Amino acid sequence: MELSRTAEVVLRKRYLLKDEHGNVIETPEEMCWRVARAIAKAEENYNGDSEKWAKRFFEIIYNQQFMPNSPTLMNAGTSLHQLSACFVIPVDDSIEGIFKALADMAKVQKSGGGTGFSFSRLRPKGDIVKSTMGVASGPVSFMKIFDSATEQIKQGGRRRGANMGILNVHHPDIEEFITAKREEGVLRNFNISVAVTDKFMKAVIEDKEYEQINPRTKEVVRRVPARKIFDMIIDGAWRNGEPGMVFIDAVNKFNPTPHIGEIESTNPCGEQPLLPYESCNLGSINLAKFVKDGDIDWDSLKEIVHIAVRFLDDVIDVNDYPIPEIEEMTKGNRKIGLGVMGWADMLFMLGIPYDSREALELAERVMSFIQEESHKASQDLAEERGVFPNWKESVWEKRGIRIRNATTTTIAPTGTISIIAGCSSGIEPVFALAYKRMNILDGEEFFEINPVLERTLRENGLYSDEILSKIVENGTLEGVDEIPESMKRVFKCALEISPEWHVRMQAAFQKYTDNAVSKTINLPNSATRKDVERAFLLAYELGCKGITVYRDGSREEQVLSIKKKEKKDEAEKVHIKKPVSLIEPRPRPKVTIGRTIETKTGCGSLYVTINEDEHGIAEVFVQLGKSGGCAASQTEAIGRLISIALRSWVSPEAIIRQLKGIRCPSIGFEENEIITSCADGVAKILERYLKGDYRKIRVDLEGIKPLTEFEKKSTKITGDACPDCGGVLEYSEGCMTCKGCGYTKCG
Repeated sequence: MELSRTAEVVLRKRYLLKDEHGNVIETPEEMCWRVARAIAKAEENYNGDSEKWAKRFFEIIYNQQFMPNSPTLMNAGTSLHQLSACFVIPVDDSIEGIFKALADMAKVQKSGGGTGFSFSRLRPKGDIVKSTMGVASGPVSFMKIFDSATEQIKQGGRRRGANMGILNVHHPDIEEFITAKREEGVLRNFNISVAVTDKFMKAVIEDKEYEQINPRTKEVVRRVPARKIFDMIIDGAWRNGEPGMVFIDAVNKFNPTPHIGEIESTNPCGEQPLLPYESCNLGSINLAKFVKDGDIDWDSLKEIVHIAVRFLDDVIDVNDYPIPEIEEMTKGNRKIGLGVMGWADMLFMLGIPYDSREALELAERVMSFIQEESHKASQDLAEERGVFPNWKESVWEKRGIRIRNATTTTIAPTGTISIIAGCSSGIEPVFALAYKRMNILDGEEFFEINPVLERTLRENGLYSDEILSKIVENGTLEGVDEIPESMKRVFKCALEISPEWHVRMQAAFQKYTDNAVSKTINLPNSATRKDVERAFLLAYELGCKGITVYRDGSREEQVLSIKKKEKKDEAEKVHIKKPVSLIEPRPRPKVTIGRTIETKTGCGSLYVTINEDEHGIAEVFVQLGKSGGCAASQTEAIGRLISIALRSWVSPEAIIRQLKGIRCPSIGFEENEIITSCADGVAKILERYLKGDYRKIRVDLEGIKPLTEFEKKSTKITGDACPDCGGVLEYSEGCMTCKGCGYTKCG
């Protein structure tokens, strides 16, 4: 198994088994065998040869040709044998129904799954509650309860849960829903999307009104200009990427089992529309492994598709399900989702630009091949094992096709599994071509470059430390004069590709995908609301099942930039105004109220005392264990400087931004979070303090501008700061992923 340094870190941190002391006790090869043998046990249910299939499963995983979703890699062959990535849980319009859904969510997330909900059945705010003669609080208020519960549950002990919240556009509370995440940090564990209908989109295009309907009474509450609601969705997506849109009629048009129920929601990243109580297990083929002599090795690809379909069908049988309703529905439809990753790498290897007609044609050719072969593989399994139990009255029966799985293909997020496979993520273009990394295990700094680009540079005699440094500085080939234009045309990054090509690529794959496609439409920071509108309308026109956009730098938390060289007159460019006089900090009060928080650093325990006066935080004391000498003086200096800055009315957010991510050779761990230095530890404590994690009183930060409002200079922002290692977070496929340490957050 060829692993990059980052892949080794990700495996050790998240996937390889550990003993009770946290020590890694298996190798990557042993992990592959553990997974392969656990899944192949299903073969015994059909009098199959489990050893034979375990060997085949091992080979495709070990050779990085195919990777199952993270829960399968983590949990197969362990006591926690929950192997599915995504679930949809219904939320019925009663207190009993709402809190049953909450309890079901807790069980799913505890076992490592992500959950999707439609809150469209809930009566609107202000509607009557006959049992108490009170009034309903509406869907958004209950979403906050789900969000709070998720905050307390760590998925399988490894990461926090992720949710998808969907509300139908015809719901009377749709305006409150659309603006629910406008304030940073609200519903932080939810992605939200509006389920829009063809009727609504027709009203938007024709600039007409549409109906908002009470789901309890089924009566029309009001008629509203569709354009008003559409513009609100556009504005939210432009501001911070949310809400997305799910074209719910297109989703149900391709529902293979309409006799079982209507699809109302998707999993957290939107690529898996599911019926209530349905789950799905996913896996992805690494397309970069199937380029041979400048062409695609179709025979090998066909073979892997058939093995992968069998693997995913076997997962359904050996899986442990968190609640009985999910087991019944999942085994009734036996949906699987085989997708792809390494698409950008495949295009690099073939010399085809991502934003080209040739790339779109190849996308359709590749995905139609995988779709066709996966259906054939499922039909072969039906002959061997029988059709899925709900086959009768399904779309497949009406077409006269006996098939084992109601669906077979999905383009899912592949954040960490693509790191393990050593390829680009999903069908996304690469976010950056090279990074400067720091090994979080030993503090060693090194360059990491896209392997296809590295090979191409070497083949063309262009590989050198000087050129590599330029690429790392920019993240792209832009401005690297030594690189020929023909190479720059092929090796483009996400933000160098216009939104139209992003949407067209998603549509090309959707055309031959049973379920849906996880894809982020990346927009530059300068993109307008009109650009977002064009992307949404194009996605609808081309038959996408949903769309998510992300305007670079649009979230307040996004602070890490890969900057080009700045000009000397920067102060003038950002319109900095010199104060009339120098600021004197307000006096330290005689009495303050506060608390002391401990965190672990690589140099020992760090104690941070935060005290407040009537204006807010007044002082910070920092002490490093029992240390003396230089270390003690440095931490004391940090505390003094923070205190004087705070009493001089400097934004706490600005202080946090300066300190967070500073590294020293020794790192520490606090509740699975990496503390990269004493300064980083202080910043993270301050940040959590301001969010209210340590106290009930919350500092009022209203009026503090996001960093992007101050960024008037020309910079290239390439992602949020990873909370674990301070590296770059890439926003794609509905998730934030750190390619440095494997941290992911969907929501």
